[in-house]
Amino acid sequence: MSAAENGGWVAVVGLGPGSEAQVTPEVTALLAEATDVVGYAPYVARVAPREGLVHHASDNRVELERAAHALSLAAEGRRAVVVSSGDPGVFAMASALFEAWEQGPPAWRDLDIRILPGITAMLAASARAGAPLGHDFCAINLSDNLKPWALIERRLRLAAEADFAMAFYNPRSKARPDSFARVLDILRETCGPERLILFARAVCTAEERLEIVPLAEARPEMADMRTMVIVGSSTTRLVERGPGSARPPVLYTPRWAGSWAE
Repeated sequence: MSAAENGGWVAVVGLGPGSEAQVTPEVTALLAEATDVVGYAPYVARVAPREGLVHHASDNRVELERAAHALSLAAEGRRAVVVSSGDPGVFAMASALFEAWEQGPPAWRDLDIRILPGITAMLAASARAGAPLGHDFCAINLSDNLKPWALIERRLRLAAEADFAMAFYNPRSKARPDSFARVLDILRETCGPERLILFARAVCTAEERLEIVPLAEARPEMADMRTMVIVGSSTTRLVERGPGSARPPVLYTPRWAGSWAE
């Protein structure tokens, strides 16, 4: 019996940024069918145990091994779900699974593979603050684990010079405590000290914290691996609420481009 005929499948799903309310019904339904859930331990822990479901938790830096394990389970006729936070196609497990699939045995080519989207941290953070990604924007992963730092710097400068709003994933880790300071220096050189920057930490969890400051006031320690950083474009605005309102100001980027390039 071929891999396509044994009833097994593998799905890569996004669990959203943190709140169970932001897990899509499509993902919830598929998890109810699964025999196995595979992923980084904190994400696997978000899936409630039940009879007939096996949890396979692993470390954060074994993406290809994790993907190969899920594909092997599917080839055996199991229904394996690989869980990611946010959206699995944004700096997450969908790409890793296809890397392992391409490098794996020929029988894997016939497997039933499904990718189910989720709400990204980038979009959740933007919504919490207002709409800073309301015009053209780009997303950059600031980790240099899989690409050289020189490439990160080049992309930063080009994105800033093109006046994109920018969303940064993985801004600052214990292994990279100093690189985000360099990012802030590049942004100040290219965008100027008044450009608005959002630090959105642990969005959609009980530990959520939002800070919006001009680049001149941004400090490296305001970011960690649970922080989504969004830098506005030259047109991004911070608008205060009415007098006496307890609600926070709104950060948004207008839909028009302005005349910066004229």
